[in-house]
Amino acid sequence: MKVKVVGAGLAGCEAAWQLAKADIEVELFEMKPEKCSPAHISSDFAELVCSNSLRSDDLTNAVGLLKQEMRKLGSLIMECADETRIPAGGALAVDRTLFAQMVTNRVKSHPLITVTQTEIVNIPDGRVIIATGPLTADALAEELLSLVPDRKMLSFFDAAAPIVTFESIDMQSAYFASRYDKGTADYINCPMSKDEYLEFYSELIQAEEAELHGFEDKKVFEGCVPIEVMARRGEDTMRFGPLKPVGLIDPKSGKEPYAVVQLRKDNAQGTLYNLVGFQTHLKFPEQKRVFSMIPALRQAQFERYGVMHRNTFLNAPKLLDRYNRLKSNPNVSFAGQITGVEGYVESASSGLLTGLEIVREIQSKPPIDFPAQTAIGALALYTSGGSVSDFQPMNVNFGIIEPLGEKVKGKRNKNMAISQRALTTIDEIVKML
Repeated sequence: MKVKVVGAGLAGCEAAWQLAKADIEVELFEMKPEKCSPAHISSDFAELVCSNSLRSDDLTNAVGLLKQEMRKLGSLIMECADETRIPAGGALAVDRTLFAQMVTNRVKSHPLITVTQTEIVNIPDGRVIIATGPLTADALAEELLSLVPDRKMLSFFDAAAPIVTFESIDMQSAYFASRYDKGTADYINCPMSKDEYLEFYSELIQAEEAELHGFEDKKVFEGCVPIEVMARRGEDTMRFGPLKPVGLIDPKSGKEPYAVVQLRKDNAQGTLYNLVGFQTHLKFPEQKRVFSMIPALRQAQFERYGVMHRNTFLNAPKLLDRYNRLKSNPNVSFAGQITGVEGYVESASSGLLTGLEIVREIQSKPPIDFPAQTAIGALALYTSGGSVSDFQPMNVNFGIIEPLGEKVKGKRNKNMAISQRALTTIDEIVKML
C-alpha cells in the first residue's frame, strides 16, 4: 500500500519518515517552490517560520518531556534538531537553515519516499495524511470543508518576531545573561529604564498596524499575541511577560532593570538574533521606528520584520479520533497544527503519532493507543475529545497529562516524577514496535 502525505512541514515529514522506516511506500506532496504562503521564504521542507526555538529541553517542563519521548520513538525531527542545535541556555534552539536543509535531504534521499512538488487542491484517493499546517492553501481548505458535517473549520492569526543582526546590537547597552544565571548565558538582554520603557510603551500602543486582508476571524492564539496587542492590555503587561526583568541582574548597576528585552540567537554563527516574544503585525516602517527605541537596538539592522499569517485548524474533538483519523472517513488522517496542536514540537509529535498508528493499521497490528500518562498521548487525547467545548489550539502541558496516583512534594519533583513515569511507559511501547 502507498500512503499519500500532503504537506512537507514538520508533521508531514515526520509522518512520511515513520511510514518509510516501516517499509511503507510514501508519496509526499509539497506545493513549494511552485507556490509559497506569505510566511514562507525557503524551498526547503520543515521551514521554521516563527521562532527558531523548540523551547525547553528540561524534563520538568512538559515540552521537554515530549521531545524526549519523541527521541525514544525515533523522531526524524528530533534527530535533525539535535544535530543542528545552537546554544540557547536550557532551550533547544536550532540553526533554522541547516535544520530545514537536513530534514529535506533525509526525506528526499529515502528510497521509499517519492516527493511531488505541486499544489494539491483536492484530497487524493486512498490512504492519505493531510499535514498542510496553519497555512493551508485556500483551495484545499475549501475541499476540507466539504468533509465535515457542519463546515466547522476555524481560523485565526499567528505572528512572527523580527530578527536583527548581532553586529548592529549596541552591546554597550546590553549584556549576556540567563535568568537567575540558570544554564549558560546565551541570551542578549537589553535593559530599559522606567522612562525609556514608558516612552517605548507609549509609541508601541499607537503604532500603525498592517492591514489584514481576506480573513474575517482575527483571533490570535494566546501564546502568540502580538506585542502591540499585549501592550494595549495595560502599561505593565509586557513587564510581566516577555519584558520581565526578574532574575536578570544588569552587571553595570548590580540591579534588576525596570524592563528587559531578550534576544535569542537565530543561527549557528550567532550573526542573527530574534526579539523574544515580539511577534507583531505592525507595518515594517513602524517596527523599525518603535523597536529602535530600545536602547541596545537604536542602530539595529532588521534582517526580517515580524509578519502575521493565518492559522487554520479543525474542530478536532468533533471531527477526529485519537489516531488523528477523520471520524467520518478513516482513510483520511491529519497531522500537525491543523489538528489543533500548537507549537513546533507538538506539530512534529502529531505527525509521529499519525505515522506510527497508520503503520500499525497497515501491518494489521493493534493500535499503540498512546496513554494519557505520556505527553504524546495526552496531547492526542486532548485534541480528539478532552478539550472544552470552545476548542482552541493547545501546547503540551502537565495539566493534560494523567495525574500521579500519589502526592509528591514540590512542583519540580512532581513534574519530574510524571516525566519518569511517561518515559518508562514509552520504553515499553518501543519494545512493542
